[in-house]
Amino acid sequence: MTATPRNAGRPGGMAIAFVPLDERPVNTSLPSAVAAIAGAGLMLPPAELLPQLREPGKADDIGAWFRQATATADAAVASLDMLCYGGLIAARTSGDTTLAALERLETLRAIREDHPDLPIAAVSLVMRASDSYNPQEEPDYWAQYGRELHRLGALHHRDFLVNLGALDTPGNADELATLRAKLPTAILADFERRRLRNHHVNLEALALAADGTVDPLMITADDTAEHSGGSVEQIWLDQWARVLPISAEVLMYPGADEVAAVLVARQLATQMDARARFTVDTADPEGLARIANYENSPMRVAIERQVKASGAELTEDAEAMALVIHTSDPRRRDLCGQVPTFDTDDEKDAQATLDLIARLIEQGREVALADLRYSNGADPILVEGLAERGLLLKLLAYGGWNTAGNALGSVVAAAAAIQIGRAAGTYDAGEARRLLLHRVIEDYAYQAVARRPLNAGILTFQTPNEERAAEASVGAELNAILGRLTGRSDLKVSNINFPWHRSFEIDFVIEGDLVR
Repeated sequence: MTATPRNAGRPGGMAIAFVPLDERPVNTSLPSAVAAIAGAGLMLPPAELLPQLREPGKADDIGAWFRQATATADAAVASLDMLCYGGLIAARTSGDTTLAALERLETLRAIREDHPDLPIAAVSLVMRASDSYNPQEEPDYWAQYGRELHRLGALHHRDFLVNLGALDTPGNADELATLRAKLPTAILADFERRRLRNHHVNLEALALAADGTVDPLMITADDTAEHSGGSVEQIWLDQWARVLPISAEVLMYPGADEVAAVLVARQLATQMDARARFTVDTADPEGLARIANYENSPMRVAIERQVKASGAELTEDAEAMALVIHTSDPRRRDLCGQVPTFDTDDEKDAQATLDLIARLIEQGREVALADLRYSNGADPILVEGLAERGLLLKLLAYGGWNTAGNALGSVVAAAAAIQIGRAAGTYDAGEARRLLLHRVIEDYAYQAVARRPLNAGILTFQTPNEERAAEASVGAELNAILGRLTGRSDLKVSNINFPWHRSFEIDFVIEGDLVR
């Protein structure tokens, strides 16, 4: 089993040994694109070891591969969910014991013993409890009890706070008792034991940070809420992070699919001895206090932690790159499966952000845009306005996909890599423009526009022919939008595919000379 650097063709380029969260492009291609901006490459496990949707990855083999890859790497980034269970979905569905998961975690201590000076960054997720009856990424019983199990976590969290005297919620105890009595004992036990197993792994991850095996450690929450099972677990983990003498940096915040890209930027900064700098700019300062959909902390806190996780810093210096935040919608709208109507408030808020970006660019500032207004897609008014005013291709980085944390982290990672690559003399402007356009086409052209007809009747494609037909129709629309937004007919969207054979996410390649 060999470890081939992704930086083939980049003589002398930095190589990062990389264990992804799962096989989807946001967890493999996005971190690779961030590395490429700064002239670096990723070493990824062979595809045959990675998971395939609900089929877990080969965790033991991936651990062995990672130990071998770190022998020639300059730095390492590891998802503990992949190392311990075989991926994100396996962390929620596999029958692996706590002992088996913890034994796999020892791979990191072995690597640290082999390579005392190797920078190793790690991320581990707090297990989610999706507020849905969709079992595709959950145990099979989610189809019948998913929303009840989600509600159970919120009630347990509130009960914990009530017992501490930190919350007064009349009727919470009665609702909790009633719900527990309604859930089958076997299902309740299976779910809570799985949560307990994963919590043990997160506690041991803190021990890895305490003994110097990993630094930094991110413990992030996937699709959570202000009150949820995952949120109360973060409270317990945060307490242990305060109690243990830990010299490593430990950060906890909402996020999942973007974290690896952020940690790649962190390793670039460490190895290239460069530090990105950002100001935070927004047309809606009050919006920074909102808690976005699927998250459990105010946006201001998420911004601070995402920037810190990337190894960058926030500043008031007007010479720094501007991180513009298009804040979340107070009505918490979601573009997946919905066709929202846009009103005068939507127009006004988009216009305010457009005016802010125009002013910054006129002042000679560089701008990275985090489009967080809606969940699961870009703000169509904002993106069309950027194109109409000739601002879209003047951005350095953009993101508007899935959760606010996903979009924000991917923007921070790309924008940090640009600054790091410039400082190190390894910056690749073509790769930076490629990622900018990829995010615009995926987050706006697909998620906010082309996906709508598919969401009306299709989530998981039933036949290969159905999937191929969707690829063809989507491809035509994406190419039309790409040409219209850029004013160029020589750029092309190709290699369209649906990684998990469903309409929720997509992958493609943008062809053409991107720096012309």
